[in-house]
Amino acid sequence: MGKVIAIANQKGGVGKTTTAINLAASLAALEFRTLIIDADPQANSTSGLGFNPQEMQNSIYECMVEDVRTSEVILETDFPNLNLLPSHIDLVGAEIEMINLKNREQRMKDAIAEVRDDYDFIIIDCSPSLGLITINSLTAADSVIVPVQCEYFALEGLGKLLNTITIIQSRLNTNLAIEGILLTMYDLRLRLSNQVVNEVTSHFESLVFNTIIPRNIRLSESPSYGIPVLAQDADSKGAISYLNLAREILTKNGLLSTDAHQGVN
Repeated sequence: MGKVIAIANQKGGVGKTTTAINLAASLAALEFRTLIIDADPQANSTSGLGFNPQEMQNSIYECMVEDVRTSEVILETDFPNLNLLPSHIDLVGAEIEMINLKNREQRMKDAIAEVRDDYDFIIIDCSPSLGLITINSLTAADSVIVPVQCEYFALEGLGKLLNTITIIQSRLNTNLAIEGILLTMYDLRLRLSNQVVNEVTSHFESLVFNTIIPRNIRLSESPSYGIPVLAQDADSKGAISYLNLAREILTKNGLLSTDAHQGVN
């Protein structure tokens, strides 16, 4: 049964989609069957993997609201071992349409159940909100990765997200764990970036991943080509960092020996 990991932070611009695409691609490159679920109406993971959201006949919306079979909606990407459950702008209306549905917080979990055994990892790219779609994502997930940018206001809203996670743990998903807090957009030259690293690490200690994602032009460029950064420039700092993150997660989950987890700087 595949492990489901949500990438969540209601604060926008922290690197959720960049992390979802490139972590999923890194796990796939390490030969783990991986599905990325685009649970954001902006559909950036969909376009970032080379698909036009406007051309999607079906998406995660139809799976959650209209009970379309998930297996019929999943798309194969050009990247080996990596599939996509796409999104569409229609997902904006899903929260309203789901209000009166039975078990509305469980709709994504039910949609995933059909295909969960087909994958080693399922990565959910959450929208920048704490609405019903994100609640569905966290209810469906085994764990959550929280990206935090190394910039001013880095901790803004983080307490609210962690409180939401606690509520979901108590009411909807008792098994939900925090996979880790991921520091993103790190710039070694800036004193502020180092201050944020120290502040987040001192607050959350072992919850913070050892891997830190740097600011990197290749990470910014690759979505415009519709490919993960690994497919654009495997030697870039961004690609190497996400491979290291994937190895760190695999090691944490007992799928890679400590000796085999040798990060590349």
